[in-house]
Amino acid sequence: MNLDGFIAEKVACAIESLYGAKAPEGAVQISATRKEFEGDVTLVTFPLLRISRKAPEATAQEIGEWLKANLHQIESFNVVKGFLNIKIAPAYWNDVFCEIAAAPDYGQADATGRTVMVEFSSPNTNKPLHLGHIRNNLLGWSVSRLLEAAGDKVIKVNLVNDRGIHICKSMLAWLQRGNGVTPESSGIKGDHLVGDYYVEFNKMLTEETDAALEAAGIDPKEATPEQKAEAQKNTKCQKEAQAMLLKWEQGDPEVRALWAKMNGWVYDGFDTTYRNLGISFDKIYYESQTYLLGKSLVEEGLEKGIFYRRDDGSVWCDLTADGLDEKLLLRGDGTSVYMTQDLGTACRRHDEFGFDEMIYVVGNEQNYHFQVLKLILGKLGFDWADAIYHLSYGMVELPEGKMKSREGTVVDADDLIEKMYQTAKETSLESGKLEDMEPAEQDKLFMMLGLGALKYFIIKVDPRKTMLFDPRESIDFNGNTGPFIQYTHARIKSVLRKAAAQGMEPASTKAALIPKEIELVKIMAGFPDKIKEAAAAHSPALVANYAYNLAKEFNQYYHDVSILRETDADVRAQRLMLISVIAKVLVKAMDILGIQLPERM
Repeated sequence: MNLDGFIAEKVACAIESLYGAKAPEGAVQISATRKEFEGDVTLVTFPLLRISRKAPEATAQEIGEWLKANLHQIESFNVVKGFLNIKIAPAYWNDVFCEIAAAPDYGQADATGRTVMVEFSSPNTNKPLHLGHIRNNLLGWSVSRLLEAAGDKVIKVNLVNDRGIHICKSMLAWLQRGNGVTPESSGIKGDHLVGDYYVEFNKMLTEETDAALEAAGIDPKEATPEQKAEAQKNTKCQKEAQAMLLKWEQGDPEVRALWAKMNGWVYDGFDTTYRNLGISFDKIYYESQTYLLGKSLVEEGLEKGIFYRRDDGSVWCDLTADGLDEKLLLRGDGTSVYMTQDLGTACRRHDEFGFDEMIYVVGNEQNYHFQVLKLILGKLGFDWADAIYHLSYGMVELPEGKMKSREGTVVDADDLIEKMYQTAKETSLESGKLEDMEPAEQDKLFMMLGLGALKYFIIKVDPRKTMLFDPRESIDFNGNTGPFIQYTHARIKSVLRKAAAQGMEPASTKAALIPKEIELVKIMAGFPDKIKEAAAAHSPALVANYAYNLAKEFNQYYHDVSILRETDADVRAQRLMLISVIAKVLVKAMDILGIQLPERM
């Protein structure tokens, strides 16, 4: 039980003993004592006055005296108006520290019995992963690890958008302008090669659109958005891409063969990027395998009168009564849209795993989509529709502004990983502390630091906020960064190695804790509750900032307190145990974020 729970339980005993009545549910309110007052926790007495029938100050005084007389864990108390400030005895914190030190996997909650599915990554197969995908992948991975730490069974899944007009555009451009180029013949990573032809298609589209506008006597630079959209719709390449999609859905062997070949190039590229990021999945779904199930659900909804068909053959769901608009489910030519396959995929997943919660890690530009998905599933009669949760995260922007895939102005994930590695290498070599480290070990460290910087910089921001990414700022060894926490862990390990070389061993000796040590124990004591809080909020940022606060407090302690030079053997052993436990908690916290901590730097 945490401190607040322990004090609340004892306050309830005090109330029953003093006033002969049980405190109503929610009446015992415990919070951390404000910094301007002496104490660790504070009881608000105002909700208890109906029971005590006394003034707030008198009630606080009586409860404080009872607690002090009956609990050895209470060192002192003071009353400020109707607030009882309680100071906990150092011996209590020593007991808490011993419990933390003895726990084999401190912070790990007991199994909840819940099954949670987390979908993340969900790339299109017409372009490589970029910085926006990196935030998605890192959030999805860390949310999964966070929920596992909170006791849930988590199934990590990826939905690959391997069909649709987007891949047809890349295929068409490759057919018309690729001259048979392959990843092997060009030396270009497969997902990059396919992405190049997605950009190429948009060049083709712009050329044809501009030509159509000029033919109509309109200057392309002065055309209205409506004029551009109309001209674009009637271009040859746009119609050819749509015709290719229709052929794909009809099973045309040539189109399907080209689709399989180019998607294979992309999957090989994706796998390399995932491996470099330390990301993996328990199961991968493909839209090409679920869209037909989605179509059958749409047909079922038509038969039940849930959906309706327009004169052009397209199928829609009218959501105006729900405060939304009408949603397209099937185009007039019978081809499906994103919503179609999402319906099918959701049903297949629930049939396979019977999840208690289904978390979609998708950017906030898709808020409307998931609102509609839940509504439609509910209308189709699936009572588990309410189990869907959209973890809507903000976009990643750069100092120069937003990224645009169609224009090829994105920060490529592979390039960014390499840049983070190089930046970590430069920064580390400047310190001159790695001269005795083998080159292979150095290389491993640089990648660990580069990825740690990247992951922490992204995860420490609340998922719902738009964030500005600056690679150089993220690699800083000072401040709230991944390398700062990694360096803190390496510093602790260095002290422990020196201690071991001198025959000094960590031990819980029950030596009295000084105030700085008590503060560290307090922070560590809050770790399990921080995991629960973060899991409930689906926000690994809370764990990231917890780890930073613990690391920062340790570094202040390290500078102010002697460890190896302490002459009292019991105190020294206890301090070594304290820092070893701090290292253990940092490892657990950062593991939730997918970040490794080095033994030395």
